[in-house]
Amino acid sequence: MPRKTLFITGASTGIGEATARAAVENGWHVGLFARSEDKLNALSEEFGQHGLALPGDATDFKTQTEAVNTLAEHFGSVEAAFANAGRGLDAAGTDEGDPEEWQQMIQLNIMGLLWTTKAAMPHLKKSKGHLLMTGSAAGRRHIKGSVYGASKWFVHGYAGNVAEEMREFGGRCSVIAPGMVNTPFFDDSKPEKLQPEDVARAAVFALQSDPRANIQEIFLMPTQ
Repeated sequence: MPRKTLFITGASTGIGEATARAAVENGWHVGLFARSEDKLNALSEEFGQHGLALPGDATDFKTQTEAVNTLAEHFGSVEAAFANAGRGLDAAGTDEGDPEEWQQMIQLNIMGLLWTTKAAMPHLKKSKGHLLMTGSAAGRRHIKGSVYGASKWFVHGYAGNVAEEMREFGGRCSVIAPGMVNTPFFDDSKPEKLQPEDVARAAVFALQSDPRANIQEIFLMPTQ
C-alpha cells in the first residue's frame, strides 16, 4: 500500500517532532515545517526518503502555501496536515499581560493555524484528507484571565466548524487536546506529565482510523 503524506507545522521539537517519528514508523511520508532549519535537516536525514525539510515561519501564509505545494510535488499528494505550531505567554492573565506578546501569540496560535488550513485545503479536497489541530485542555475549561487559553478555545471552535466543511467532500478534521506536556513549551522539565510521544500516538490513532469515522477530538490528560 503506498505511503500517504503528512504536513506538520512546529515539527522541529516536542509534539511535532514526536508525531513525525510516529507517522514515519506507521507508514507515512512527512513534510517537516518549522523555523529551525538545522533541526529539520537532522530529522529529514534520520527519516531518509520518507522526510522532507521545509523550513519556514508558520505566521507567513505564502511560506506555508509554498511548503505544502512543494511537499505535494515531492511525494505526489498530501493526505493530511497537522496545524501544530503554537506558543504560550510569559506574562499570564489579562491585567498583567503584555499586549505585544498577545499579538505575537495570536499570529501563531490563531493566524498560523488558519494559514495551515487554507494552504492545505486544496490538497485535502483532492485526497479526501485529514486535518489535525493541536488544541489544549486550556481550550476546554476557564482559566482565570488566560489569553493563551482563549486562543485554544478558538482552535476547538474552529476545528468543529472545519469538520463540518470537510464533511461535504469526505474529509475529516480532528483536535488533539492534551493537558500539560513535557516539551520545550515549559522552562522546567515535567517528567511526571504527558510526554510528546503520548500525544503523537493520539494523533496517529486519529489519522489511521477508518475513513468512515471522524474522531473530532481526543482529550488526554496526565494521570498526575
